[in-house]
Amino acid sequence: MGMGKRVTSSSPCLLFLFFFFSLVLLGCPSLGHPNYKDALAKSILFFQGQRSGRLPTGQQITWRSNSGLSDGSLAHVDLTGGYYDAGDNVKFNFPMAYTTTMLSWGTLEYGKRMGPEIQSARAAIRWATDYFIKCATATPNTLYVGVGDPTTDHKCWERPEDMDTARTVYSVTTSKPGSDVAGETAAALAAASMVFRKVDPKYSRLLLATAKKVMQFAMQYRGAYSDSLGSAVCPFYCSYSGYKDELLWGAAWLWRATNDASYLNFLKTLGANDATDIFSWDNKLAGARVLLARRTLVDNDKRFESFKQQAEDFMCRIIPNSPSSSTSYTQGGLMFKLAESNLQYVTSITFLLSTYAKYMSASKYTFNCGNVKVSSSTLRNLAKQQVDYILGENPLKMSYMVGFGANFPKRIHHRGSSIPSKASHPQAFGCDNGFQSFFYTSNPNPNTLIGAIIGGPNQSDGFPDDRTDYSHSEPATYINAAIVGPLAYLAGSYSS
Repeated sequence: MGMGKRVTSSSPCLLFLFFFFSLVLLGCPSLGHPNYKDALAKSILFFQGQRSGRLPTGQQITWRSNSGLSDGSLAHVDLTGGYYDAGDNVKFNFPMAYTTTMLSWGTLEYGKRMGPEIQSARAAIRWATDYFIKCATATPNTLYVGVGDPTTDHKCWERPEDMDTARTVYSVTTSKPGSDVAGETAAALAAASMVFRKVDPKYSRLLLATAKKVMQFAMQYRGAYSDSLGSAVCPFYCSYSGYKDELLWGAAWLWRATNDASYLNFLKTLGANDATDIFSWDNKLAGARVLLARRTLVDNDKRFESFKQQAEDFMCRIIPNSPSSSTSYTQGGLMFKLAESNLQYVTSITFLLSTYAKYMSASKYTFNCGNVKVSSSTLRNLAKQQVDYILGENPLKMSYMVGFGANFPKRIHHRGSSIPSKASHPQAFGCDNGFQSFFYTSNPNPNTLIGAIIGGPNQSDGFPDDRTDYSHSEPATYINAAIVGPLAYLAGSYSS
């Protein structure tokens, strides 16, 4: 009788526990997931740590100081500003422009879910676009595409504030073209023009006018910037996929920003129909197809049906149980594309999964990969799984976003983060002086680059947290830019 009493008296607790675990197993929105709002704020804050130029008074990553203040002077132009691409002190415009396009796309699609972070996102975009306007307008028939000799820079381990390497200026011209970098720059400016259309119409008009000029340059003077610039960009950011994908991508963004049919007519002449299972700073085919498919899925415009079919072919190459999948997954569930900086592909593809799902849900649309039915939930669940893995739901319980969660990388491959700040050590460190004291040491980095997402784990879900292992420990602007949109979607869907 006593036993029966105890069971009866504790049954509400048992019912609660049963209910709690049932919700966790079902993926209840309010339980058992990372704090997406915190991750969103940090993913954008990271860009302040990559800033080049004179830093504003509101700079929150305070271990950084002014740098690159004479950038452009070797060509008698002002090319200050913009971002260092990763853990080095070079400004490579090709990946910087992709970073800007993805930040802008994320803000356009998910800005309403960003809350107060939308102002930070706009500031991150503007830091790049102010620089791109200089690059595009400083000299007639010339697009500046980078500052800093990458070969000499990579031989040094020094803070950006101490740079004493050659700040060589690189450009593409009518005789030495770069349709890829120009097409991507035009995409970035056009996408950003839409971000600022209502909040700063004058700036938006300047961005769009500049985008049109740069796109015309890309279309009229055809060629790969790798061929024009050689070792200045290769092997660092060679245009391995050629320039046709950037012409498609640039024209798609100009079409979305202007509704000018000439861009639609142009992109249909490109014949950029290669199948793909990747999306990155180099290969834009999948992104352009998802962007153009929006017209069919959201606006019911049948002229874009072929792009919708190509976008779905891409999705079928990504989804794990699809008969045409060509994508590997680790035992812990992480998409695995390439050994070097794999998370750049994960975040970019995750953006496309989230965004195609958004377009599908607008018309309650589904499609098939063979006999596998794909709904918007299929894509969203896969996207969430990838984001959650990055934020710590993985075999190592390691967050691959620096400063997020209890366990995150402490020895990232990043010059500014790994060397004491100017505030704590005002004297300059020379080119070679940083290696022994700060590069090869097993000590944690003295400065936390909050929000940085690094290259990530290996194919076995392992991660050594080794500064010298750049493939896995180096952050990059384009890794972060692509996850901002998915994080905003999740932050707006799941309360913390």
